[in-house]
Amino acid sequence: MRVAVAGGTGLVGRYVVEELTAGGHEPVVLARARGVDLVTGAGLDAALAGAQAVVDVSNLQTTGAKTSIAFFEKSGRNLSGSGARAGVRHQVLLSIVGLERVPFGYYQGKLRQEEVLAKDGEVPWTVLRATQFHEFAQQVLERVPGPLAVVPRMRTQPVAAREVARHLVGLVLGPPRGMAPELAGPRVEEMTDMARRLLRARGQRRLLLPVRLPGRTGTAMAGGGNLPTGPGPRGTQTFDAWLAENAVRDGAKEG
Repeated sequence: MRVAVAGGTGLVGRYVVEELTAGGHEPVVLARARGVDLVTGAGLDAALAGAQAVVDVSNLQTTGAKTSIAFFEKSGRNLSGSGARAGVRHQVLLSIVGLERVPFGYYQGKLRQEEVLAKDGEVPWTVLRATQFHEFAQQVLERVPGPLAVVPRMRTQPVAAREVARHLVGLVLGPPRGMAPELAGPRVEEMTDMARRLLRARGQRRLLLPVRLPGRTGTAMAGGGNLPTGPGPRGTQTFDAWLAENAVRDGAKEG
């Protein structure tokens, strides 16, 4: 099957491409590095020619609602529109657990992206909401470089990005399901503990400062707003197992 992967050069996207290739399918990467711009639509129609399905794992580095909404609104409409013209039969979108409960600016864009696909689009769809990846602890630490590590108080049930990719591929090869059951990792963790264990595993000395984000967002994050509320598939790799496999190796690269 020819499957287009929007954001195919990103963290999850690379794993999706690997899974599709290993399964004998034909992945097509949609990314600016490959001449495809989701926001302007440049190159989309040509890239989607002959595609039977789409996996959308596109992402944007921002915490602002206005920027997030603008990006996901525009890119979602372009992707859905080109998909309909190309005769795509199934589009799968990766989203985030807890969007309605946590009023984080970035999440408002993801909500709009879901709406564009589910309410305004013409392509049959599936939305998979997943919890944060194990790599999220590293991303948090990288936002504030230096001797002080500022980490938000947050309860999460992290999952391996590779396991998310495998689940997305399984979904896109099947029939459209609408809202799929939420995917999470095997264990609930505190983000500050994850960051502390990551620093220790890499032998990095930074003063860790836990902070509670202001307002309803901070209350929701600290109170478990990002945790799944119902039954669903669960990954098997714990954060500690992921650390053993990745942290020392990646830390050595940074050094």
